[in-house]
Amino acid sequence: MNEIKIFSPATVANVACGFDVLGFCLDNVGDDMVIRKVDKKGIKITHIEGFDLPYEAEQNVAGVSALAMYEALDIDFGFEIEIYKNIKPGSGIGSSAASAVGSVFGMNELLGRPFNKTQLTEFAIKGEALASKCEHADNLAPAMFGGFTLVKGIKPLQILEIPSPDDLFATIIHPQIEIKTSESRAVLPKEVSLSDAISQWSNVGSLIHALHTSDYDLIKDSLHDVIIEPHRSKLIPHYQEVKNSMLNAGALGACISGSGPSIFSLCKGEETAKKVAEAIKNVYNSTGIDFDIHVSKINTKGVKIL
Repeated sequence: MNEIKIFSPATVANVACGFDVLGFCLDNVGDDMVIRKVDKKGIKITHIEGFDLPYEAEQNVAGVSALAMYEALDIDFGFEIEIYKNIKPGSGIGSSAASAVGSVFGMNELLGRPFNKTQLTEFAIKGEALASKCEHADNLAPAMFGGFTLVKGIKPLQILEIPSPDDLFATIIHPQIEIKTSESRAVLPKEVSLSDAISQWSNVGSLIHALHTSDYDLIKDSLHDVIIEPHRSKLIPHYQEVKNSMLNAGALGACISGSGPSIFSLCKGEETAKKVAEAIKNVYNSTGIDFDIHVSKINTKGVKIL
């Protein structure tokens, strides 16, 4: 096999209380990529559709990830990458992570899987760092593994897969504005109070337990962010109005997806998730800001071959 087409999914990072460690994978939105083996050594990006991204591998998230993996190989051939970008950069649903994961996953498949998924994520971190100016894997891990994941540590990289209820759905609104991850990090406090820290790690622990036990009431009680949301929400137009409409429509909880501007909610059942979608559509229709809405089951597989 010399060519492969893959789907690399969008993801939601942080999941309210789990800044830089928690994430989950979406089912019906993501990037398509084609990876092929070629005689010429090196990594070359030959085609990009959807958004204006650099063709130079050293300046492209997919390219940097691929180069990190390529440098760990002893091979006398190279790879070409085509990117069909469906996730808008700066959307808050893991655009850069999808590119990074897709490139290394596709290369690994063509090579007969010499690396495991954790090793692939380590290569992808190099690309993600290009976009966000720091190394983190809260989007990369769910894109690679699927489902809910917790990043226990970066050095060494430890990724824990978390089971979740079968009837858990996400509703996401993506206002068509851009907030770069590096910019959204600049508004965060350097220190937090002990009381806020206690509240936050209590919510993380209870959310993990709730996902394991399919305790929807506890999921609802745990989806709170007292540290990041108060600062980043100011960057997102109509944030509180959207969040309130999600909760009033029956969502278990709602918060900023990643660095924003997307806002996610978790819901019990597809019917409730669709009600939430209608509620937030009514809010944003009058704002003059274009938007997309996604209703998605939790994707338990992650990146895959098409």
